[in-house]
Amino acid sequence: MAAAILAVLTVFQLALIAGAPLGHLAWGGQHKVLTPRLRVGSAVSIVLYGVFAYIALARAGVTAPFLSGSFTDVTSWVLTAYFGLGVVMNGISRSRPERLTMTPTALALALLYLVLSLS
Repeated sequence: MAAAILAVLTVFQLALIAGAPLGHLAWGGQHKVLTPRLRVGSAVSIVLYGVFAYIALARAGVTAPFLSGSFTDVTSWVLTAYFGLGVVMNGISRSRPERLTMTPTALALALLYLVLSLS
């Protein structure tokens, strides 16, 4: 499930990079169409989502860990905390649409990584 949510977020970030007027849902919601600098941020996000998804799949036993099982274990806890922080950060966004869409998304990812970390 975590990898699927991250795949959807990847498509969303690709749309932002392509100039889709969805900026009110991301990066603080200040720009309808992202600036070039924020588009670079979206590209970096896509790379990170790939790493995050791989960690989820490795932790779930779908794929082999890249470095070691211990690295995957620790990283899944770090990502649990990261997405937990994302809940807070999205929850205080000035953009109401971002709060309403990204806060539950971050919460779902935080809970899913928590389940993976505990398993």
